[in-house]
Amino acid sequence: MSWYRQDGEDLLLFLKLQPRSGKDAFGEIMDDVRKLRIKAPPIDGKANAYLVKYLAKSFGVPKTRVIIESGLNSRNKRIRIRQCTDLPKTLLTQ
Repeated sequence: MSWYRQDGEDLLLFLKLQPRSGKDAFGEIMDDVRKLRIKAPPIDGKANAYLVKYLAKSFGVPKTRVIIESGLNSRNKRIRIRQCTDLPKTLLTQ
């Protein structure tokens, strides 16, 4: 298994979030999850809202197509990006 996979027309991402980071950036791959650093704090859902916004921008899709399927209260998250079949080229080279 990889940190991402296709599920029909959707893309599933398996991420380990690091909130309160100095910058937003995808990090290393660790045991079938990809580390993602974001600036937002994990308070009152701010990190989850920021994550959706960040992924929508990174993948070039509307925020409504980015869904946190599991891990709302955890650093480990399963994200579904609806009607997205490819990773951005910047993620393929990292």
